[in-house]
Amino acid sequence: MGIKRYHLLISGRVQGVSYRMSAWEKAQQLNLTGWVRNLSDGRVEMMIEGNTASLDQMIDWAGHGPRFADVTHIDITEQNHTGEFADFDIQ
Repeated sequence: MGIKRYHLLISGRVQGVSYRMSAWEKAQQLNLTGWVRNLSDGRVEMMIEGNTASLDQMIDWAGHGPRFADVTHIDITEQNHTGEFADFDIQ
């Protein structure tokens, strides 16, 4: 199990539904680092680093998000792991 990094752009009804806070809670459970933020176009952007199994679980969670979210699409890009994050932040 290697350490990887993914950049996610999540589309749908993902703002105003506690998506970022729920993502933070899930990242804490999975021991992931990175950040999550709202974009002005209504999407949520997330950068996550961690072991492959935890990343897979986070990506699976991101596909539905919290209770009132309605995720319609996720763009996922694997990037080079940098280790630059000490924790997971809401921006």
